Amino acid sequence: MRMILFLLVALTVACWAAPAPVNVVTFGASPNLPDNTAAFQKAMDEAARAGGGKVEVPSGRFRFAGALTIPPYVSLIGAYTYAPSHSFERGGALPSRGSVLEVMGGKGQPQGAPFLMIGENSTLQGFSIYYPEQLPGAPVPIPYPYCLAMRGNNPALLDVELLNPFQGIDASKNQRAIIRNVHGQPLSIGLMVDEVYDVGRIENVHWNPWWSFNTPIYQWQRANGVGFVFGRTDWHSVLNTFCFGYAIGYRFVETPKGFCNGSFVGIGADDCHTGVQVDQCAPLGLLISNGQFVAMHGPDPAGLRVGPGNSGLVKLVNCSFWGPCHRVAAIEGTGTVTFGDCNFQEWDPSQPALDVWGGHLMVRGCTFCAPGVQARLAPQVQRCIFSENFVTGPVKVESSMSPSGLIERDNLSR
Repeated sequence: MRMILFLLVALTVACWAAPAPVNVVTFGASPNLPDNTAAFQKAMDEAARAGGGKVEVPSGRFRFAGALTIPPYVSLIGAYTYAPSHSFERGGALPSRGSVLEVMGGKGQPQGAPFLMIGENSTLQGFSIYYPEQLPGAPVPIPYPYCLAMRGNNPALLDVELLNPFQGIDASKNQRAIIRNVHGQPLSIGLMVDEVYDVGRIENVHWNPWWSFNTPIYQWQRANGVGFVFGRTDWHSVLNTFCFGYAIGYRFVETPKGFCNGSFVGIGADDCHTGVQVDQCAPLGLLISNGQFVAMHGPDPAGLRVGPGNSGLVKLVNCSFWGPCHRVAAIEGTGTVTFGDCNFQEWDPSQPALDVWGGHLMVRGCTFCAPGVQARLAPQVQRCIFSENFVTGPVKVESSMSPSGLIERDNLSR
């Protein structure tokens, strides 16, 4: 009886066993080929026909002239177990170890098909992706399509370096996507999110200029690039993200599908002209906590800029703003902006820290570390609460708004 039970269990386990991993080398992939597109796609399609599973890629530099699609229930897995980095300006070498995907296709076609599409319930993990023809000494970058795109339900992007794409990740038209441990230096747009109607997650995504710091192409990036762009989302969850050296660190826009609401924790932007720019957001709000924003360069650097079209809620808690900015915040529109327990380190002494031209403003429990005007309120401002703040020097709130809409109390000079 025991033997029969053992055989039944063994047969059941065998039936439930996951398919064996597939290796792209088996299907003809090789670092010596000028184009590995067909071999990689054939390996992934074979895994999909077997019901899904892992497609493994060994160490080596694999070149591609075409585009790839990871089918549903397939995981394309490289050698890295965490996103690598390559610091060329510090004497680092070209990516030559681990699993490296070298993109040659799509040159000059920014609206073309992405290099790699991550489909429903599929995963990309463990790679460095590099564009050999993108040169740091060029005055402008070569336009390419998005390096990666994510579509459908539950696509996953894990442990990947996007070394120098023109456009990084198009994480749109999906539900519950996860993007975790992704580093690199996209030049024009780092990450774009739009048409997402269920909670997406972005964690530990850092854009640093390790590939081209202090080069002509970096100067182009700092004048034109955007680290993160958010269109229509429903309660996106963003944790521990960072970008360095962009015209705009985080930009919130309205697209034909709508605008963003979500939770943004521990986000940062450094060496940017504008740390956070809100063109429009949802009434449910952008909840930004524990953020750090450094604004500099250009004619009017600001940590936060809220545009005239915004009618939603922007709520910042325990955030710090510093750097040689012109103004900490320039606020327009009809929406509401709140600062709670925030730190304003420095700004141009000829300007107010908070320059407000419309909507509603609440500033409570914040620290103004430099002397000068803390806030200037235009006639279009409807309501303002400015209370319980620490200020350096006398309290200076310049207001031409209706006196009945201003509450100013319990502020302490340091």
